[in-house]
Amino acid sequence: MLVGNNRQQKGVFLLVIDFWHIKLECWLGATKDEFNQKKKRVSKNIRCSTPTLHCAFIHLTSERRDLMEFFDDPKNWGKNEIRVGRSWKKDELRLKSNSDLHKLWFVLLKERNMLMTMEEACKSANEIFPNPERLDKVQDSMSNLESIVRERNRAYHLLETGETGERPGKFVYNCLGIRFYYQMGQYPVPKFINTRWYKTHLFGYNGYATHKFLRLYREQLWNKKRKSRTRNKNRVAMLIRKFPNLDLEAVKEQFPDVDIEKVKTSKRARGHIVPV
Repeated sequence: MLVGNNRQQKGVFLLVIDFWHIKLECWLGATKDEFNQKKKRVSKNIRCSTPTLHCAFIHLTSERRDLMEFFDDPKNWGKNEIRVGRSWKKDELRLKSNSDLHKLWFVLLKERNMLMTMEEACKSANEIFPNPERLDKVQDSMSNLESIVRERNRAYHLLETGETGERPGKFVYNCLGIRFYYQMGQYPVPKFINTRWYKTHLFGYNGYATHKFLRLYREQLWNKKRKSRTRNKNRVAMLIRKFPNLDLEAVKEQFPDVDIEKVKTSKRARGHIVPV
C-alpha cells in the first residue's frame, strides 16, 4: 500500500515499471553485469525519491486461490479416518467478540462448502466419505454461533428500544389443519391488493376431509407415543429382571416417563427364580 500524494505515487509506479523492464531485458539476453548496474540505479532512485514513511511493506496472500479451495487437503485423500476436533459450544462462543464471531462464521461456511463438495465427489466416485460426522459438527457450530448472535441482538434491542428486534410472527393453521409459526415480512405491495400472496399463503381449514385427516393424524401420533411408552416400560422391566441390583436412580434419569415402582411389581420384572 502506498501513502502520499499523487506525484509520489506516480513516481513509485514508474520506478516499479522500470525495474520490471530491466528484468525483462535480462531475460531477453542482457548480460548479468548490465542487469546489476541497472538494478543498482533503480534501487538508488527508489531510496532517493520515496521516503520510508510514504510506503509500506507489500503483503502477499497465499497463491492458492483456485477451485481446489473447495476440496480437502490432498494428503487426506484416500484416508479412511481423519482426526478432527469437536464442535464449538455456546459458552465458548459467548466469550468471543463480534468481529471474531464474524470471522469464525466465514471459516465454518468455507469448511461446510468444502465438506459438501468432498461428499458429493465421493458419491460420484463410489468412494467412502471419511468421517461424515464432520459435516454435523460444522452445522452444530454454525447453529450455536447463530443462536449467540441472535441472543446478543435481542439483548441490545431490548436495552435500546424495549423490543426483541426479531421478525414478528404468530401461530397459524395451514390448509391441512397443522399449526405452525409464520414469520411476517415486508412487501412493496399492500396486503389487500397483493393477490399473489393470497394464492401462496392459505391459512385456516374446513371441510369433512380435513377433519378426518386430523383425526387420523392425531390417532397416529397417539399410537406412536403409546408404543414408545410401552417399549420403555418393557425395557426397564427386562433390565430389572437381568440385573436385580440395578441402580434405580440411573434408570429414572434415562427413562423419566416410566414408573419404576410399578414396573418392579410386574411379572416381566420378576423372572423365573422364586426368592427363598
